[in-house]
Amino acid sequence: MANLDRYLYPQVSVQRIVPMILWPISVMMVIQRALILGVNGSRTDDFKPVYAAAFNFLNNLPVYGENYDTVSPHYLYPPSGTLLMAPVAVLDYERARWLFIAVSAIALVGCAYLLTRMFGYSAGSWVFPTVLFVFFSTETVANTLIFTNFNAFVLLGMLAFMMLMIRRHDLWAGVPLGLTLAVKPVLAPLLLLALLNRQWKVLITAIAIPAALMAVAWPIGVDAMDFVTKTAPYLFEARDYYNSSIAGNGAYFGVAPWLVVLLRVAFVAMAVFSLWFLYRYYRTTNELLWLSTSSGVLLVTTFLVGSLGQGYYSMLLFPLLMSVVLPGSPMRNWPAWLGVYGCMAFDSFYSERWNAFGWILEYGKVTWGWSLLMIAVFCSLLFRYLDIRSTTTNAEPTAPRPTPASDAPTAVDRLSLIHI
Repeated sequence: MANLDRYLYPQVSVQRIVPMILWPISVMMVIQRALILGVNGSRTDDFKPVYAAAFNFLNNLPVYGENYDTVSPHYLYPPSGTLLMAPVAVLDYERARWLFIAVSAIALVGCAYLLTRMFGYSAGSWVFPTVLFVFFSTETVANTLIFTNFNAFVLLGMLAFMMLMIRRHDLWAGVPLGLTLAVKPVLAPLLLLALLNRQWKVLITAIAIPAALMAVAWPIGVDAMDFVTKTAPYLFEARDYYNSSIAGNGAYFGVAPWLVVLLRVAFVAMAVFSLWFLYRYYRTTNELLWLSTSSGVLLVTTFLVGSLGQGYYSMLLFPLLMSVVLPGSPMRNWPAWLGVYGCMAFDSFYSERWNAFGWILEYGKVTWGWSLLMIAVFCSLLFRYLDIRSTTTNAEPTAPRPTPASDAPTAVDRLSLIHI
């Protein structure tokens, strides 16, 4: 009978069961998001203005002549980004869009792999299909493919930058960051991390690459100066549509300007404390935790207090989410993940029965998600700081005595004061 049990009840570990379940589901999700939802597209088409700008650039026509009073997607990339995006117009619009979707989907799979490897797991582990499943379950990834925009490559550049920075390939770390900055400056706050970590060489390539591309593109474009005089001012306006920043939501819902300013100041203050605490206690003891969490704090704060924050920017928070596997991560609490649901869930709250309530939830969910995520991270770190101060204050003074080298407190001993 014991021999029969071997065949009737074969033993399979959870580490084998999870990939068995998630690999086929994840592969089908990638195909469905790219081949069906992506190709189907949406009323919002971010690729159309990019293609038009690239076509005009290649044919010596004006690029920045749009009417910014409309709510349609606009072309907002600088001349350096136009130069990089110009090859898409070599093909006709439909083929170019399909190719862009395919390459974006491949880039997103590559991002899932890089994130898995960055946190110390192999491609053959249960983590890779789990990360892939989470990626393609989110609205931020789905809409990047549906709207057909550049954000998959921004995330790819961010992960490459972080991995190279951790491995001290400083000049190379600035290359992917510089290429993304040449198109979209959304990752510019991450330059602060290179400064704080005294990796100055990162700045050389991160700044030189977009500057060089701008120097090449400027004389080629027929209306490059219009980016400065027309497009740049529009970028700094807090528009009241498709904008999940505090200012954008405030403009849409008619929030008093003083309250908008107060909220922005409050979130900046939370970010300053969080960045200081992470720098003080984790930069030299757990660099991966410091880098992944600090990048998330910087970006969430930028999305909230800047002039423009769009829901699909949330994909740049995946390193922060992945930090949950690390001891000491401020993501180990349920309010943080409720915030993640708000800014990433592929769920719609439009309601035929409760129209006004559903409309408010749907339009505000990303802003509230970012806000709750930031508050949860801040509170987690603040409580640790208060615990550390309390422990230090209440400790009874003892007479100093020589401490043998073997008894010297280690970084792990010091971090044991910090509650998970």
